[in-house]
Amino acid sequence: MDWEIGTHGNTYGGNPISCAASLATIDLIEKQYLQNAAEVGEYAMDALTEIQARHPSIGEVRGKGLMIGVEFVKDRESKESAGELTERVVDLAFERGLLMLSCGKSVIRIAPPLSISKSEVDEGLRMFEEALTEAEKEMK
Repeated sequence: MDWEIGTHGNTYGGNPISCAASLATIDLIEKQYLQNAAEVGEYAMDALTEIQARHPSIGEVRGKGLMIGVEFVKDRESKESAGELTERVVDLAFERGLLMLSCGKSVIRIAPPLSISKSEVDEGLRMFEEALTEAEKEMK
């Protein structure tokens, strides 16, 4: 900045380093991450649909891109929420090194970084399914 000393009195305004970082982030989002989010998000949705077929406690898998929700139910007919199971899956996933966040009554939100790879999705979903399998056994 070429302002004279004392003319810039705003703590957060016009910081050139922050502006450069913001522009670089926007560039990455536009040139890489949006496409990656669409492709890897579709890959994750397909993988979660396969997991859903093996686990009747998953009532619905929904989302767009890399913002995905997995809803847990006591049974698919009644669609009654399975909040206790949801929280147990979150705890067991954490024990395996996977951070997950529940939302609503019985949904786990999956919202990884826009830069995530398919192999990283595979690793996370492996841990997720292990946690789910154990939680389902405990809840019987």
